[in-house]
Formats: sequence, C-alpha cells, structure tokens
Amino acid sequence: MKTECIGDHVKLNGKTYPCTVSLAMDLIGGKWKTVILYHLKAEPKRYSELLKEMQTVTEMTLSLQLKQLEKDGLIVRKVYGKKPPVKVVYSLTDFGKTLIPTLEAITAWGNQIAEQKGEFINIAT
Repeated sequence: MKTECIGDHVKLNGKTYPCTVSLAMDLIGGKWKTVILYHLKAEPKRYSELLKEMQTVTEMTLSLQLKQLEKDGLIVRKVYGKKPPVKVVYSLTDFGKTLIPTLEAITAWGNQIAEQKGEFINIAT
C-alpha cells in the first residue's frame, strides 16, 4: 500500500479523505489559499496589506479564505485594541510554518516556468 494512504481513508477534523493528497489540497488548494500563505510566510500582515499585495483578489474572497485558513489552523488572527478602529493582524501558526518549504518550492517552480516558458512583466497600476 502507498505511504500516503496507509488506511483506506484519512480522517481529520471530522472530514474523511480518500488520501493525504486530497487532505492537503483541501487545506491549501484553490486559487488564493497558497498565495495568502506565501504573503504571510515572512511576517504578519494586516488585511489591507494582503489586499494591496494581492491586487486581483476581491475583498469577499480574501475574507472567506482567511476565515477558512484560520479555521483549519494554518493562520491566526490577532485583534489589537477594544474600540474601533481595531488593528487586526494575520500570521502563520506553527502548523502553518511547516508549509514554508513547500511554499518556497512552489515559488521556485513558478519562477522556473516563467523564465522558461513565459516572461516577467511590469504592469503599471
């Protein structure tokens, strides 16, 4: 039997997956989750900073993805202050930090694809 599927299925947080790849992709898959984690790997960021760095994401999508990443234990949301305007900062949890080598590998692979098959461009904003 393959290492990634020692049993018939994998169970985590009440969800059942056919294999560990399916489990991992549920946690970090989709268009934005990995990008958010990439932007948080070096330092904690405020919502507005993430929105600015991820120019094509909508506010609603960013908000939903942050909530899901927090629910899954990959990021933590820390609120500073009790009266508006409060400061909210997002950062990787220790569990989220275990993804840093994977995020760096994905970045290196993306750079390689861009260099070999595409090109880097600057778009005026």
